[in-house]
Amino acid sequence: MSHNEPQKPLSNGRPSWDDYFMEITNVVARRSTCLRRHVGALLVRDRRILSTGYNGPPKGLAHCGELGGCYREKLRIPSGERQEICRAVHAEQNAIVQAAVHGVTLEDVTCYCTVQPCVTCAKMLINANVVRIVYEGGYPDEMALGMLAEAGVELVRYQPPEKRDNP
Repeated sequence: MSHNEPQKPLSNGRPSWDDYFMEITNVVARRSTCLRRHVGALLVRDRRILSTGYNGPPKGLAHCGELGGCYREKLRIPSGERQEICRAVHAEQNAIVQAAVHGVTLEDVTCYCTVQPCVTCAKMLINANVVRIVYEGGYPDEMALGMLAEAGVELVRYQPPEKRDNP
């Protein structure tokens, strides 16, 4: 399947490939330890999941829930700002790192994300040879959108079947 092939709902009740992978991405997000937002990511090539990731602290380190709360919340930092003041590694970053740890090449992959990538993740996804990103939730980062467009990465805003069927 070409990564540019449109995703059509199937008449036999089976989910489209985008529906299938986004459902799995939402399950992956449930592993997140972030107190603000649960995010999941999959890296897929030729209908095969190569790597998954969710947002949380580096392996072996305590998460915010174990440390008494979210530091960014305590400082009232809005979403999309001052990402360096966060213990969590983003879901997309963790998916890329997991692929690297296991020696998986990411040439011509699609990234499925529960949320639009931030600019840091966008730069990493571009450099990891991601050619298509399917995301569900928005994120306040116009720079990320601009860089992905400039790099020629196809960006698809996903609509769950229940929202497609009920306008």
